[in-house]
Amino acid sequence: MPDRFGTATAAVLEQCIDDFIETLDHHPGSVIAMALRIHLAALLRAMLDDQICSRDEIREFLAALEQEAIGAADL
Repeated sequence: MPDRFGTATAAVLEQCIDDFIETLDHHPGSVIAMALRIHLAALLRAMLDDQICSRDEIREFLAALEQEAIGAADL
């Protein structure tokens, strides 16, 4: 999916998410990660169903996410 956010907007969004996640500190990190994974999967499915993006765009997005999460050297 095309990146629709500029650097400044992305930084603000990241800070917003970080602030929210900090309010959930009574939950284990693995539970928060799984909840976010489930939510992301549902969001991507809804975007696909509503033809907001294509399967190929989702694959590209997930490949980029994997690269950011574990690093390009590990792929």
